[in-house]
Amino acid sequence: MNLFFGQKGQNFIKYLFSGKLFYCMNMSPTAQQIGFTHIMRRMYGNDDIERSCPMVFPFDYTSPSTQFTFDVNTSTLFKKDSQNFINVLGIQQLNTLDNISLLDIFLSPNNVIEPHYHQNAAELVYCISGGLTVSLLNPFTKQMQHFPLSPGQVANVPQGWWHYEVATEKHTHLLAIFNAPTPEVILGSDILKLTPANIMAHTYCLDKTLWEKAIAPVVPSTFIGPPASCNKTTES
Repeated sequence: MNLFFGQKGQNFIKYLFSGKLFYCMNMSPTAQQIGFTHIMRRMYGNDDIERSCPMVFPFDYTSPSTQFTFDVNTSTLFKKDSQNFINVLGIQQLNTLDNISLLDIFLSPNNVIEPHYHQNAAELVYCISGGLTVSLLNPFTKQMQHFPLSPGQVANVPQGWWHYEVATEKHTHLLAIFNAPTPEVILGSDILKLTPANIMAHTYCLDKTLWEKAIAPVVPSTFIGPPASCNKTTES
């Protein structure tokens, strides 16, 4: 009966009936691994659930492990070279974040944040310096849309939409901001390399050998393309 009394119990009831608990369950890797009954049984004392679901399980700001600051420069997600790299900030880096995270991205001209989509969040792209074009596939109109950005301008990519970014100026710096505690991503390079060639060939009536030859240079989890090893002439 203690479940339904006290602040945590009240929060649980509030979000159960608002539907946000189920959103929280989808967002939490821990909640995905245990059933609804176990969430109720373990809601007192399961740190993973509390960290991943702050709207239901309030963060303990009295804990010695509470973090209010973090140096994003020390958290590199991917680095192609000194001019093209991505730093990440999420709940794993700063545990008081509440349903927000970001990527701090640096690019030189013609470098591309590869085509991808975010299955758990929308993305707000903010240009700090340089310039870039944000391109997205609108699933409702079935059209590609392209949005050039200069410093101070933003573009919004709805959750789950296929998109990419291309740097158009030197020293391009942008923030990608997400409404999720950790940005999750499905990369185009992984789709190309991990989908069996026979399935691609059969589904799209392709020559399997030619398909395998075409994707042979693709590096899984490219993140920033073209790869440093690529000596192909740049094409628009």
